[in-house]
Amino acid sequence: MVEELKSMVGKNETVFYEGKPEKKCFIFESIFNPLLPFAIIWAVIDVGFLGRSAIGGMQMIMIPFILFHMMPVWIYLAGVIFAFRKYKNTYYIVTDHGVYISSGIFAMNLETKSFAELSRVNLHRGIFDQIFHVGDVLITTNQFTRNNMPAVLGINSISNYTEVYQIIKKLQKDIYSDTMYPNDLRPEENHGYKTKYRG
Repeated sequence: MVEELKSMVGKNETVFYEGKPEKKCFIFESIFNPLLPFAIIWAVIDVGFLGRSAIGGMQMIMIPFILFHMMPVWIYLAGVIFAFRKYKNTYYIVTDHGVYISSGIFAMNLETKSFAELSRVNLHRGIFDQIFHVGDVLITTNQFTRNNMPAVLGINSISNYTEVYQIIKKLQKDIYSDTMYPNDLRPEENHGYKTKYRG
């Protein structure tokens, strides 16, 4: 998958950053995700029911039901088990044309966004990011999800997050300026906002 993502980068593009998430942080975030407390409570309740049915002699009837009823627990465990495969398939590339991200567990997901499609760039550092000295660069696009929310791409759990943030922010600003004011038409000064563009 990584090689396929690299093959999407044009020959005339300059690569400013490429890499993977920090492995320990990626795995810890997969284990200690918001579903964990819910899965623990669900498992305790179901095991309790199974224990009661064993006392009443109904365990043969209850076991298939409980196994099915514990679906949220199985979903959580599957997420943890396949975290290593997801990590293997996750890769990030930032060029002077856009951002490329590969992800997925079984299905291949290769995303590319040009800087003209980006609207905002933010930094995020969760608990595990701070523990492992990494951070996330969150890129908001001008496209919307089914819930009518802006789509967000994440370059997650990387050690040089501030450097990547500055690169993307500068490139996004440069491309936006070129779109609004093509080089031959760009005024030297923007008197309306009292700012000067120096790209």
